Amino acid sequence: MTTRYDSDFYGWTQEQADLLRSGRLAELDTKNLLAEIESMGTSAENELESRLEVLFIPLLKWQFQAERQGRSWRLTIEEQRRKIERRLKKSPSLKHNLPEIIEDAYGDAVISAERETNIKRTVFPSSCPWSFEQFMDPAFYPE
Repeated sequence: MTTRYDSDFYGWTQEQADLLRSGRLAELDTKNLLAEIESMGTSAENELESRLEVLFIPLLKWQFQAERQGRSWRLTIEEQRRKIERRLKKSPSLKHNLPEIIEDAYGDAVISAERETNIKRTVFPSSCPWSFEQFMDPAFYPE
């Protein structure tokens, strides 16, 4: 069965929604529909990883460049905590993947922190030094 998936994605989405609403399940483009559903889950996970990375960068800078602590870093930390909290509220099953997501995000954050601070990455802890509860605590700022 040929569909508009490759030639008119928006039209394809509307067509699939209409088929679902009308109960015409046999006419659905299940192969592409499944791929899109899986992609949506991957997007949510990628967003969480990105938010964690953006949180870890100023936390690392806060700890390793204490003399430069400022309002901008504090506000970035606060903003990302709120956004991470909302993402996990909308997709609580992402919590099952948190250890791996945190590890990946932290590794990327260390590279960014090295670039932004000129502190060699070997100075930073090799794995995330804070627990999820700790870095999500609104009162937590590393010493």
